[in-house]
Amino acid sequence: MESYVHPPKTMFEIYQGLPEGTLVQLIKNELVMSPSPLNVHQKVLDKIYRQIGDFVEVNHLGETRFAPFDVYLDKRNVFQPDVVFISNENLHKIEANGLHGAPDLVIEVLSPSTVKHDFGKKKDVYERYGVKEYWIIDPSTKSVNGFSIVNGVYEELEKSNAVLFSRLLDAAFKF
Repeated sequence: MESYVHPPKTMFEIYQGLPEGTLVQLIKNELVMSPSPLNVHQKVLDKIYRQIGDFVEVNHLGETRFAPFDVYLDKRNVFQPDVVFISNENLHKIEANGLHGAPDLVIEVLSPSTVKHDFGKKKDVYERYGVKEYWIIDPSTKSVNGFSIVNGVYEELEKSNAVLFSRLLDAAFKF
């Protein structure tokens, strides 16, 4: 057990003191732990990440990352989205310990323990910080819900099944 000369005083400081790779997020100043994702979650994540990552790389659009990768939005909200896209204009936000600021695109693949956060608190925070596109995929039904920022507010995009069409990337990704 580690002893502290100066014990952490904030949830952010506690978060920063956790071991690397801990499956926990800081959502509205609350530490939220999750178990390892289910197989169906990982299969969908693998398919969608490889397609988007390859597309972004081939077209020299920026960079992609997959969870666990810390996205620091502020000292009350540090998320580990399943997939993030960072455009060339925002690559300066990437630091050694994660992304500091809003990514351009976020994809969350639902798990039983994350549904309420992904559609609720996290969606609200992503909107507030200006994530241009936010996608939520249900791996069990393959339904896709998307949101795009219009005048600072999320506009819900047309729902689809097993296809994510990104306006931002102007491309469709099937899984």
